[in-house]
Amino acid sequence: MTTPQDVRIGIIGGGLMGRELAAVCGRWDLLVDHPARPKVVAVADPAPAAREWFARVDSVTRLTGDWHELVEDEEIDVLYIAVPHQLHEEIYAAAAGAGRDFLGEKPFGIDLPAAERIVASIDASDACVRVSSEFPFYPGAQRAFAYAASGALGDILDVRSGFWHSSDLNRSKPVNWKRRAQTCGEIGVMGDLGLHVAHLPLRLGWMPTRVYARLDDVVTERPGPDGSPVPCDTWDNALLTCTAHPPTGRDFTMLWETRRIAPGHMNTWFFDAVGMDGGVRFSTRQPTVLHRFATRDGEQVWEEVQPGNVSAWPTVSGPIFEFGFGDALLQMWASYLAERAGDLQGRFGTATPAEALLAHRVFDAALRSARAGMPESP
Repeated sequence: MTTPQDVRIGIIGGGLMGRELAAVCGRWDLLVDHPARPKVVAVADPAPAAREWFARVDSVTRLTGDWHELVEDEEIDVLYIAVPHQLHEEIYAAAAGAGRDFLGEKPFGIDLPAAERIVASIDASDACVRVSSEFPFYPGAQRAFAYAASGALGDILDVRSGFWHSSDLNRSKPVNWKRRAQTCGEIGVMGDLGLHVAHLPLRLGWMPTRVYARLDDVVTERPGPDGSPVPCDTWDNALLTCTAHPPTGRDFTMLWETRRIAPGHMNTWFFDAVGMDGGVRFSTRQPTVLHRFATRDGEQVWEEVQPGNVSAWPTVSGPIFEFGFGDALLQMWASYLAERAGDLQGRFGTATPAEALLAHRVFDAALRSARAGMPESP
């Protein structure tokens, strides 16, 4: 049995996902024989209320408003950086320059030039850096990935990868940093949700070579701090029709969909791929079900498989129990910390800076396509 190595984590950005990480560390004993044992020891956030929440976490010994303190602290082993997009470049580059291992939030920079500079700084360092993308760690998503990677699809016909939710369906929802291009980036919803959609296709080697984009700014104003309307100038929804070139075989059609306004969907991530020999579909809307396609005895059959609670990293929970978002976060962090320890053992890996950069190139092509009204190359 592995003797786990203690990993001291500092959080820069004490919002929702920082709090989720504290909860993940509290559930760490669900994992079987993992090489790391993380605990959150420090939090940096300029907002006192955000810092105060972490006072309830027994392992936290430092709360500060200055992120530089955590980057410079040699007593911290890993940073989790979850800040608005316009701050990515400064903080990620500083962490990489200091040789600090970290997991950063997508999209890894407010735009493509920022992403290129961030990745260059990481490449010049020896830091172990990965990007947050938890939905592919659902057991059904893992099974869908393995099926697609096996070649069972045959000649690929169509791929559809998407993330739909309805967080912006309410027009009275106050504006925040994700709804302003100055802080979220011109790519809008693609920066907020896009890497979730890009992760599996890019890991499979399905890089778009041409992109035709339909971008929608549906709600152009939202209530500001005093209740009066202020501009809301980011893309709410994005549909990217791509030509994809696989490592082998013919080009095929691939759709990437990111929607903040998807009526009827609370928070739906999905991946569909169909080829001449087979097909696979998974959606978090039905997290206990995986659909597979085959032709048998001359008949076309979509079959339903229940993947169960069989995750990339084994847990003490039995396979009959249901898997949820908190479990996906646990698996993502288990993947990152195992890879950092050199003990991933061939399991599915967390999204990489290189994949985040490829996604940015696709989103940049989408912006150019929307302006020109024609396909563009990443």
